[in-house]
Amino acid sequence: MQSDDFVSSLKTDLFKSSGTFRVLVGVTGSVAALKLPFLVSELLQLPGVDVRVVTTEHAKHFYNPSDVSVKIYTDKDEWELWTQRSDPVLHIELRRWADLLIIAPLDANTLGKIANGICDNLLTCVVRAWDTSRPLLFCPAMNTAMWLHPITAQQVSGLKEFGYVEIPCIAKKLVCGDEGKGAMAEVSTIVSFVRQYLPKPVESSQKT
Repeated sequence: MQSDDFVSSLKTDLFKSSGTFRVLVGVTGSVAALKLPFLVSELLQLPGVDVRVVTTEHAKHFYNPSDVSVKIYTDKDEWELWTQRSDPVLHIELRRWADLLIIAPLDANTLGKIANGICDNLLTCVVRAWDTSRPLLFCPAMNTAMWLHPITAQQVSGLKEFGYVEIPCIAKKLVCGDEGKGAMAEVSTIVSFVRQYLPKPVESSQKT
């Protein structure tokens, strides 16, 4: 059982922000999840950006949480945060907090869940509750054979019909040894996509 201090810290974390544009990074169980620490670090270099992470349980296999410099939310946090009727619901609070959600990587399993409206963990609940007036970006990542399965194109198309933005996967030699399309986009590409959604600087109305 978590301490009261821990639960209190979860409740207060999302009420504070060190930036003016809040990016929530979803990470799922693809080998590309090992890039999470680097992705978070690069996003934090963007002006005015604050970052939080929501992870699936399988994604945790691929990265060391101590290498990630921001708060990581898990399924366990979802259930431990809510103990009585007046408590906040974490997936709703995360949805309210974020200006932009990016899922990187988005594995085949979670792609299928989102395409079919399944919400059985913290991340997919955030997606199901997402305010579609705000940007949701997704970065597919899977084995080439999985990418080429006919259902994948249908599911990606479905997400785009929801208004979500695909950051296309790339072709390379995969960790499993196969070579072909299916690798997550490079971190630099992902950060460039996010940069497009940052608020534009307000120009001074004063004449010089």
